[in-house]
Amino acid sequence: MSEYITVGKIAAPYGVQGAVKVIPLTDFPERFSAKRHYFLVKGSLKLKVDAWLVGRSKRQLIMKIDGIDTPEEAREYRHALLQVPREEVWPLPEGHYYHFQVIGLQVQTEGGALLGTVVDILETGSNDVYVLKDEQGKEFLIPALKEVVKGIHPEKGLMVVRPLPGLLEE
Repeated sequence: MSEYITVGKIAAPYGVQGAVKVIPLTDFPERFSAKRHYFLVKGSLKLKVDAWLVGRSKRQLIMKIDGIDTPEEAREYRHALLQVPREEVWPLPEGHYYHFQVIGLQVQTEGGALLGTVVDILETGSNDVYVLKDEQGKEFLIPALKEVVKGIHPEKGLMVVRPLPGLLEE
């Protein structure tokens, strides 16, 4: 598992002083409001930088990054990621989890039968859907509903479910 979490992606240069447009990849865009440390990642390059919000443009943020002072320098970092250490993610309300906390969990029924491992999360309009893969490579879809998911325990590497009738049959 990565020890860094991506919170934004640089889309393009903005203006003549080296600012950049950033696509926020977090549910907490307010995290960008104060100057703070980020890791700027592009390919094998990983730099620790200070960056802060200077404006907004539609659904993008306009940010200034120390050391990037011209549009030409900013252009070099197009598609680069802004990351923070995992321990700096914003806390979620009880019972809510980041994707990185759920992907990789072993999933078992309330009776203890192992169903597989969470390999992906599909975001739908109404609720997320966990994609499980068993030891034979077969995939199952488990809706992230309270009546199905009975417990998520990242510290134990475990999710406990009560599958609805017919959910696990082909």
